[in-house]
Amino acid sequence: MPDLKTKRTALVTGANRGIGFAIAHKLAELRMSVLAGVRNEANAIAAAAAFDKLGIDVKPVIIDVADAAALPSTLEAIEQRHAPIDILVNNAAILIDGPGGFNASLFDMTDDTLRRTWETNVLAPAAIIRTLLPGMIARGYGRVVNVSSLAGQLAGMSSGFPAYRISKTALNALTRIAAAEAGKGNIKVNACSPGWVRTDMGGPDAPRSPEKGAETAVWLATLPPDGPTGGFFEDKKAVRW
Repeated sequence: MPDLKTKRTALVTGANRGIGFAIAHKLAELRMSVLAGVRNEANAIAAAAAFDKLGIDVKPVIIDVADAAALPSTLEAIEQRHAPIDILVNNAAILIDGPGGFNASLFDMTDDTLRRTWETNVLAPAAIIRTLLPGMIARGYGRVVNVSSLAGQLAGMSSGFPAYRISKTALNALTRIAAAEAGKGNIKVNACSPGWVRTDMGGPDAPRSPEKGAETAVWLATLPPDGPTGGFFEDKKAVRW
């Protein structure tokens, strides 16, 4: 659980719906100052209305994760307007493999699909971490959670939706590198799999609710000082890379 004597500021990307919305909601319930990263003004308006309806104080902020080059200046402006970010949840991602969705083949994957997936799912988290992690290290506190997937797990790698799989494997590598760079202090950098969740990406047949999918990310975002770092988790348990 977080130290409730210190009000932490958390940024959750892709927080206007699905798992990201559920993560932001829960962190706000834990009395954190939560910034909900959304892609555009329309999403910000819709997210603000949805959080207000629930009586939750979450502030939408516009972050276009498809434009990695602009992220450092965007984040600098957000921290100046609000507060230094103590907790980062890199949740925003896309799955655009086709045709066939989860059954999409490597041989049908286009360069454009791989490039767009890479930009959102890998370049953006890398740019955000490079921008925010130094401040966390300087302040002596930080939690970084990369929402990954067992689809990127090398131990169980198979066929289907290749661009997404490749991106999540790279995100896992980024997690390990960032954790090593952060060192052994009170900075925790971890990845998690939310499981198969009923979202626009997961589809209506998925067995898990967004709230269930958010549980491990919230746990990692609120780890105590002796918590793990550099790990990959599902259901709050370590899984193989």
